[in-house]
Amino acid sequence: MARSDYLFTSESVSEGHPDKICDRISDAIVDAFLTADPHARVACETLVTTNRIVLAGEVRGPETISAKVMENIARECVKNIGYEQEGFHWQRAAVEVFVHEQSADIAKGVDAAGNKDEGAGDQGIMFGYACRETDALMPAPIYFSHAILRSLAEARHSGAEPGLGPDAKTQVTLRYEHGKPVAAKSVVLSTQHDDSLDQDEVREIVRPHVVNVLPDGWMCPDDEFYVNPTGRFVVGGPDGDAGLTGRKIIVDTYGGAAPHGGGAFSGKDPTKVDRSAAYAARYLAKNVVASGLAERCTIQLSYAIGVSKPLSLYVETHGTGQVPEARLESAIGELMDLSPRGIRQHLNLSRPIYARTAAYGHFGREPEPDGGFSWERLDLVEDIRSAVNGA
Repeated sequence: MARSDYLFTSESVSEGHPDKICDRISDAIVDAFLTADPHARVACETLVTTNRIVLAGEVRGPETISAKVMENIARECVKNIGYEQEGFHWQRAAVEVFVHEQSADIAKGVDAAGNKDEGAGDQGIMFGYACRETDALMPAPIYFSHAILRSLAEARHSGAEPGLGPDAKTQVTLRYEHGKPVAAKSVVLSTQHDDSLDQDEVREIVRPHVVNVLPDGWMCPDDEFYVNPTGRFVVGGPDGDAGLTGRKIIVDTYGGAAPHGGGAFSGKDPTKVDRSAAYAARYLAKNVVASGLAERCTIQLSYAIGVSKPLSLYVETHGTGQVPEARLESAIGELMDLSPRGIRQHLNLSRPIYARTAAYGHFGREPEPDGGFSWERLDLVEDIRSAVNGA
C-alpha cells in the first residue's frame, strides 16, 4: 500500500550552474544545425571549467556550422547567461572545438533506406510522467524548485537584483498528507552573490522569491529556510566547479518523483530517442491525466538501435486509473506513431526549439507559438477518451 503521509524533496539548478551552461551551449549547437538543415544529426557535449569551454561530439549537417561558428555560439550563450567574471568570462574564456563527422556505421543503421524506416539512434528506455499535484500536471517539489530559480533569474536579468550572480540552486521539501502536498517543510537556496553582500542580506533578497512562488500559507518555518548555508557564495560557476552536459537529468525531468531512463536530453537532435521518446512519453502521460482517466500516469517506452518501432509500451496509473492499463496501452499505441520519425512529425520536433529547454526543466512548461514545448500540448485528450471508450 502506498504511503499517504510523508516528506519528499526535489532540487533545481539555475541557468548559470556549470552543468546547465553546458546544456545550454550543447542545445544551442543543436538549434544552429536544425536552423540550417532540419535533417541534421547532432550529438554535442560541452565541458566548462575556469575560463575554458570544450566542445566535442559527432554531427552530420551543413559545413557552414564551422568550428568558429560553434565557438561564437558558445560565447553568446555564456554572455546571455550573464558571465563576465574574472574566472569565467564570455569574451576571455578559451574555447576548443573537437566536433567531427558522425560515424558511417551509426548512420547506416539509423537512416531510412528502401523499405526500411528510420531507426532509433540507440537502444534505451524512456519514461514520461504526469500527476495532478500542480496545474502543469507536474510533481510539486520540482515544479516549485524550478519556479523559485526562474523568479530569481528574471530579477537578475532585469537589474532588479544586481547583487545576485548566475550560479544558484534550490531544494524544496514538501509535506504530503493523504498523498497530496500541503506545505513546505524546508527550503534550501544557494545563490552566487556580490562580495559586498553578507548572508543575512542575501537571505532577505531571496525570501520574497520563495514566498511568492509557493502557494499561500506554504512557506516553511524560518529555522527551516536555509540560504547559502556555508555563509558565502561569491566564487561560483565554472570557476568554482567544472560542468558537463547531461549531468542534471533528474532536474530536467521529474525531480525523482518518477523513473528516468538514464539518457540525457541536451545536445541531441530529435532523431535521438533519448530526447524525442522521453518527450513523447511525457506528452502521452500528460494527456492521459488531463483526460481524467488517471490521477497519476507513468509511461515507459523502449527501443533498439536501428529499429523503428518501440520494443515495448508500458502504462502504470498507480492505482488511480479509471480503466485498465492494458486498454490505455492499446489506445495510445494506436493514436500515435511512436517510431522516431512518427514522434518527430507528430510533435514537430525538427526545429530550433531546444536551447530554451536547457534550464528550469523540459516538462511542465507552456507550449509556445513557434512549437517550443510541443510535448506539453493537451490535444490528445478527447482522442484518448474516445479510443478507450471504444476499445
